[in-house]
Amino acid sequence: QVQLVESGGGLAQPGGSLRLSCAASGFTFSTYAMNWARQAPGKGLEWVSLISSDGTNTDYADSVKGRFTISRDNAKNTLYLQMNSLKPDDTALYYCARAGDYANKGQGTQVTVSS
Repeated sequence: QVQLVESGGGLAQPGGSLRLSCAASGFTFSTYAMNWARQAPGKGLEWVSLISSDGTNTDYADSVKGRFTISRDNAKNTLYLQMNSLKPDDTALYYCARAGDYANKGQGTQVTVSS
């Protein structure tokens, strides 16, 4: 079955950086576009970024464009999100999911941005 395990979250200061990882198993990772999404306390799920199956195409929400970079290593079945210039508004539980399949998203990794 589809299994996605996010890691790399934690506490960061405003302006700091974190790198999230998502280990995938149970499906052919290299054939799926992948998303990062986030959910802040009391808010709905917000799409953050998308990467194509081969990694050549990416897209970002306006709120993170220029600060976050999505990437993937198909040999390692792993998805990444490099987050720079973090802001308090980036505080959320971050999930990875196959494109169009948020029902099988992982359990998430918490990112807290605070001084």
